[in-house]
Amino acid sequence: MEGRRSTRSCRFMYPVNSSLKLGALVIAGSAAVLYMTPLLRIIGLRAFSMATESYKSGSVSAAYVTCPDVTVAKDIAKGLVERRLAACVNVIPQITSIYLWKGNIEEDNEVLLMIKTRSSKISAVTEYVRSVHPYEVCEVISVPIEQGNPPYLSWVTDTVPE
Repeated sequence: MEGRRSTRSCRFMYPVNSSLKLGALVIAGSAAVLYMTPLLRIIGLRAFSMATESYKSGSVSAAYVTCPDVTVAKDIAKGLVERRLAACVNVIPQITSIYLWKGNIEEDNEVLLMIKTRSSKISAVTEYVRSVHPYEVCEVISVPIEQGNPPYLSWVTDTVPE
């Protein structure tokens, strides 16, 4: 048993006084606070931001429109933003659409527009797109946004007048 050390004998071999233990705890606690402070600040600011900014669920919508090419897509996107019918329009190139048209299965390369606007403006968006779109039957569909980043959703409603 001489070759084995017990934890009991080690504990008494190097005695530590209580003030040294307290000092170590203070240093460790201070280090933890210093490392956690930026993270806690970020979390606190986000929670405060979300709690103080209100958003009425569904008051903003994302509308989707397919276009035959980038030129048509950009023209429609700029027209929507210039007329303040949309706060932002993303032009998403190179999508493939497969659909049934006049009894035939068709496949086309298209460009997708993702339009952020007030839900109350979807009819006006649809009317504008139909007036300038080259397709015989153009796609304009929308979904209400239930949740999101409150400052972004506020920006959309501030940008697109009622």
